[in-house]
Amino acid sequence: MNPALSGLLSALTYGVGDFISGVASRQDSPFRVVALTHPISAVMLALLAWGLGQPIPPAHDLWWAAAGGLMGLVAVLAFFRALALGPMGAVSVAAGALSAVVPVIFGVLAGEVLGQKGWLGAGAVLTGTALLSLHPGEKKGHGVPLALVAGLGFGFFFVLLGQAQDKEGMLWTLVAARLASSLVIVPITMMRMGLKPKAPALILASAPGDLLGNLFYLTAVQGGGLALGALLSSLYPAFTTLLAVVVLREHLKAMQWVGVVIAMLGAVLLSTR
Repeated sequence: MNPALSGLLSALTYGVGDFISGVASRQDSPFRVVALTHPISAVMLALLAWGLGQPIPPAHDLWWAAAGGLMGLVAVLAFFRALALGPMGAVSVAAGALSAVVPVIFGVLAGEVLGQKGWLGAGAVLTGTALLSLHPGEKKGHGVPLALVAGLGFGFFFVLLGQAQDKEGMLWTLVAARLASSLVIVPITMMRMGLKPKAPALILASAPGDLLGNLFYLTAVQGGGLALGALLSSLYPAFTTLLAVVVLREHLKAMQWVGVVIAMLGAVLLSTR
């Protein structure tokens, strides 16, 4: 699959999954949401990998993925809590901007070349996400500081997961990430509050977004590099924000709509560089 298309599909599935998870986190604890969705993802990925006959990747790929899973766990707990506090649009964009910056820095330092169109696209993506986060005249709420913590965590999650380069065993790499996070969050949640969900349908519906988002992201990185995959995947706040506008009746200012357009133009530049 084309790396740019994979990156955009990653953004779409991440965005939809995060929106559903954010709604679920307003009805239930983020701990319980993660404790139920991550094991579901791990099982679904393992069954898919086994069914497709994918080989087990090298041990170092699995260890990188497991480390990424633990970093991602911290990030997603902060993120779901931030989404619950809201506003969802500002929260998702604040996290998205930081989650893109960290992998791009690592990718460029590792020798990746974006080219003129690539740098223009990167600048447009980051500018667009920054404009999306503006809420002039409104309080951003307690969710934004947590979203910044989540954004840094997601950035390092993308970096760690991107170190796994075995394409044939890609699904097992993702299994390792989700298994590592599940082994930590499930016992903690059982001891703190139990696993009985208050919003089972929403929690179940959010699981495919996480699963597919990670799969498309890893496909984009392995085909086009860490910077490209991370930048395109970081467009997920646009989809989360648009869903919040349509479903939750959150309002976007004129400059935020400009941010959506600029970010999408940046994605086009990146995909054609």
